[in-house]
Formats: sequence, C-alpha cells, structure tokens
Amino acid sequence: MNQKVYFIVHASVIAALYVVLTFLANALGLANHPVQVRFSEALTVLPYFTPAAIPGLVIGCLLSNILIGCALPDIIFGTLATLIGAVFTYLLRKTKWLAPLPPIASNTVIVPFILYYAYGFKPLWLSFLTVGIGEIISCGILGLLLLQVLKKYGNHIPFHLSNVR
Repeated sequence: MNQKVYFIVHASVIAALYVVLTFLANALGLANHPVQVRFSEALTVLPYFTPAAIPGLVIGCLLSNILIGCALPDIIFGTLATLIGAVFTYLLRKTKWLAPLPPIASNTVIVPFILYYAYGFKPLWLSFLTVGIGEIISCGILGLLLLQVLKKYGNHIPFHLSNVR
C-alpha cells in the first residue's frame, strides 16, 4: 500500500485512540482539572516509532479538548503542548527512555498556566506539582509500559507501526 496512505491511517488511528482514551479519563474526572491523568497521554511515546504519531496526537488532542468542552485557551495551548512534546519525542527517538520526557516537560510547563488563566485554579505552584505528577503517571509510567509492549509485540498486531524498533 502507498506510504502516504499508511501515514494517514496511522495518524487517524492514533487520533481516534487519543479521543477515546481522553473520553474515558474524562468520565472518571481525570481529564481536565488540576489533577490530570489522561490515559491518552500514554500515546505520546508513539513518535518514537513513527512520525505519523505527531499529527495523530495533535489532532486527537485538539478534538478531545473541543469535545469535552475545554476553554478556548486550553484547546489552543493544550494542543500546542502536545505538538511540542510529540515533535521532541520524535527528535529524541534514538533512546527509548527519553521518549516520555518531552510531553512530560511541555505539559508540566504549559498546562498549569492554562489552568490558572482559563479556569482560575490557584495556587499556580500546586498546578505545576499536580500536572507534573499526572504527566509522570500518564507518559512516564503508562507510556513507557506501552512502548515496551509495542517494541516486543508491535510486529504481531494487525495495526503495527511501520518502523517499530
């Protein structure tokens, strides 16, 4: 099949998974408050495997933030945080242990300001702490578990990433 088609399919599946996992976290009250553990953030390690994950994550984040009713600054800057994290994960893909660091860093720096200015959550320092812990759980722990599973079994699933290492 054409490489462009694979790229679009991979990006679309990743975006859809991101939305579904965000809806699950939102149903449990974990998607958009000072304490955030979005299960979808585990997918932010996927640029380690394929550049198609970058638009997939960004579109998934954008759609999720719109569909769960986030404020406009959250929609814009939350999606920007995801873009920054995804691009830098792709750039650092030579070392799997570095894969979760860019999304952890970008979200920990950007999201507390969104929570403060768009939603009025105070104090700001507490949001840095809670968002950072949530990102470590989502990206660092769940993301690295996902990365390990995909490295081991990625070639044995019907939808496998084109350049699984």
